Amino acid sequence: MPPIIEIEHVTKQYDSGTRALDDISLDIRDGEILALLGPNGAGKTTLISTICGQVRMTGGRVLVGGHDIRTDWRAARKLIGLVPQEISLEPFEKVIDCVRFTRGLYGMPPDDAYLEQVLRSLALWDKRDARTRELSGGMKRRVMIAKALAHRPRVLFLDEPTAGVDVALRREMWDVVRDLRNQGVTIILTTHYLEEAEEMADRIGVIRKGRLLLVEPTEKLMGEFGRKRLTVQLSTPLPALTPELQELGVALSPDGMELGFDYDTRAERTGIARLLGEIVALGIPVRDLATKQSSLEEVFISLVEETA
Repeated sequence: MPPIIEIEHVTKQYDSGTRALDDISLDIRDGEILALLGPNGAGKTTLISTICGQVRMTGGRVLVGGHDIRTDWRAARKLIGLVPQEISLEPFEKVIDCVRFTRGLYGMPPDDAYLEQVLRSLALWDKRDARTRELSGGMKRRVMIAKALAHRPRVLFLDEPTAGVDVALRREMWDVVRDLRNQGVTIILTTHYLEEAEEMADRIGVIRKGRLLLVEPTEKLMGEFGRKRLTVQLSTPLPALTPELQELGVALSPDGMELGFDYDTRAERTGIARLLGEIVALGIPVRDLATKQSSLEEVFISLVEETA
C-alpha cells in the first residue's frame, strides 16, 4: 500500500536566508500516528504548514493521497484536517454551527448524522448548543478537532494538541487520538510533551534546525538510543565510594544506601559484569537490584547533542 503522504526533498528558505526546512524526505503510512519532536524553531510547524498548503515550499514535492499539493491542491487539501496550536473560535457561535460551517467550507453537503458521530466521539454532543465562549480550554480544543474532522479527512494534523491542557484532560485527549486512529485516520502530531509521543506514537521523527534527523518506530528508538540505569540497593549504608567504584563511574545516593550505574544498551560490553564483580570483591552487602529504561526525553536530548 502506498504511503498516504510522500514528502520528497522539501526545502523552505526565506528571503532573509533562513532555511526553515532543509531537504526533508519522509513517507507517512496510512493509519499510523507519527509524532514530530524538536525544540522551538526546529521546523515542525513549518513542515505541517507546508503540507497543508499554508506555506509555499522553495523546493521539493509533497503528495497527499497521490495528489500533488501544488498542482492538484484542491484534492489534496480535502484529505487533510488541521488543528493549529492557537484556538480560534467565534465566541458566540454554537458548537454544532461551528462544525457545520467548517464542513460547508469544503463544499460538503449537510450530514448531521456524521457530525453527531464526530461530536459524540469527542464527548461534545451534550455541548452542541453551547456557545464556544462558555467552554473550558480542553473543550474548545476538542471543538477545534471536530471542525478539522467535519469533512471526513483521511489525515489529521495536530500541532501541539495538548498545549495548555491539564494532565487529566491531556490523557483524555490521548484516548481521543487513539480512537481516531482506530477509525482509520492517519495522525501527525507535534508535541513538546515527550511522554505524549512515547505513549501514543507508532513512529517518532526528530527535527532540528530544519533537518529531519531520524524517523524510527518508538520501540526501536528506545531500544537503540536508550540508556538504562542499574540501581544497586545495599543492605547497610556505604560511607563513601571506593576508588574502584569511582573509576567505573558509579554514583552513591546521599544516604549511602544505593549505587547508581548508567550504561548504554548498544554497547558490546555494558560494564555491569565488572561492576557486580567489584561489589562482590569489596564485600559490599546487596539487598536488591533494579534497572530503569531512560525516558524519551533523555533519548531526545542525547540525539540533539550528538548532531549539534
